[in-house]
Amino acid sequence: MLDDYQQLVDEISAALGAPATLENRDFGLIAFGAQDGGRDLDESDEADGADEPALDPVRTRSILRRRSTAAVRAWFEGFGIARAQAPLRIPPDPGAGVFMGRICLPVRHRGVVHGYVWLLDDGHLSDLELGGPAGPPDPRLARAMETAARIGALLAAEARADEELGRMLRDLLIGEPGGRDAARTALRAALRGAADGPLALVAVTPWAPGDGADAVDYRSARLPSPPGVAAVCVLAGAGPAVPAGPMASLAALVRLRASTALDPARTAAERLLRSPEAAARAAAPGSGAGTGRGGGFAGVSEPRRGLDDLPAAWPEALAAARAARADPRLGPVAEWSAIGPYRLLAALPARAGPDPAVRALLEPSHAELARTAEAFLDCAGQASRTAQALGIHRQTLYYRLSRVEQLTGLDLDAGEDRLLLHMALKSARL
Repeated sequence: MLDDYQQLVDEISAALGAPATLENRDFGLIAFGAQDGGRDLDESDEADGADEPALDPVRTRSILRRRSTAAVRAWFEGFGIARAQAPLRIPPDPGAGVFMGRICLPVRHRGVVHGYVWLLDDGHLSDLELGGPAGPPDPRLARAMETAARIGALLAAEARADEELGRMLRDLLIGEPGGRDAARTALRAALRGAADGPLALVAVTPWAPGDGADAVDYRSARLPSPPGVAAVCVLAGAGPAVPAGPMASLAALVRLRASTALDPARTAAERLLRSPEAAARAAAPGSGAGTGRGGGFAGVSEPRRGLDDLPAAWPEALAAARAARADPRLGPVAEWSAIGPYRLLAALPARAGPDPAVRALLEPSHAELARTAEAFLDCAGQASRTAQALGIHRQTLYYRLSRVEQLTGLDLDAGEDRLLLHMALKSARL
């Protein structure tokens, strides 16, 4: 539909004599009209303190990066654009990087906002009547709003198609066995040739934390879909190995260029993590993202050829996301092939809890001892390497390890005891 959007944006630009930009409601760029008047703004313009840059920097960066920043989004939303039923005039604010005023045309369909058309106002639109108690809108603006309504209908149709793809993917991944065949057939028909090519699943967790409501409450929200993502859905509960609760995960089906290259999946994962939705949900109370690193975490499955093996790929992606959350060395995006022992540990039932031998060591008051024991085992029991990694004297290390043995009753000279302790500590991270 890109050509359709571009044509409609060009119609608005021509009708009002101002460059127009179309963004979806997540501030992702869809189409833009040409802006006359000189060179593009680069970083040196701002560094030099230019008073009148040739192009508005917010618009320039939106075009170059295909998305507005979270700060820009928050600034514009502060004017009530998400609730607006009619055009809004937004003044310039150089302090916010908005050097030119805007007229925002909300793009709505059946009462739902699906995006925004932005018109740059360098002064020649100042006499444009927006309409209201003082009188009707300028006829040119009325025609532009009619075009915006056509854009809204297209965006709504696209959203319905995306939701249907998401439903198919959800049914294929976690649906009843009897319904998976039907979902696979429908998804194959919808994706056409892409269904047979190399694919990977991306899991983003946490996603859409709530207060215990069922997942159906999450599904009405429009989900981000970066380039290369064929289908996306939200799965309530992260899986059988994850404790019950309000946390959910986002699943994204990504097209790969080759079965040996996961770069498109990693890129999609990184973009999903940067989305305002991921950041807001990960920061929300009850999300479980208490690692102090901010945002969510993502995992990438092994590549698959076609749709048949996707149900087996989903636990891989989810385990990799959980491992990224557990171990800072892996995140924020981890691949299943690179998470080592977490491949086994993520499959263990979460409700089993820690092994009784290590339960006391995992108390918050013994966090330093647990960290020391894990570092010692990560260093293959080499005291000099461990002391250097922790920045402590070897005698301090030996003292701490003796305390670990007292707390756990394990013998760190015994291979099986060391294995038990090492896996218990890694499992506790999950």
